[in-house]
Amino acid sequence: MELRHLRYFVGVAEEQTFRTSSRTLHVAQPALSRQIQDLEREMGFLLFDRLPRGVPIERGGERLSERCATYLAGRR
Repeated sequence: MELRHLRYFVGVAEEQTFRTSSRTLHVAQPALSRQIQDLEREMGFLLFDRLPRGVPIERGGERLSERCATYLAGRR
């Protein structure tokens, strides 16, 4: 797991869309989606429910989001 995976995950969790998150994070949407899929594969569970109009965070993703946000805030 890389730090950018966590940054990208928190960005998508906050926006709940890949399109808006990709603009905010300055990364192409397909690359962002791929990075989140890599993280999901590494974690062994889905972080987001991919719907036509957004990606609400799954229960496991909520817990990870809280921890990641705290960790990233401490790195600033």
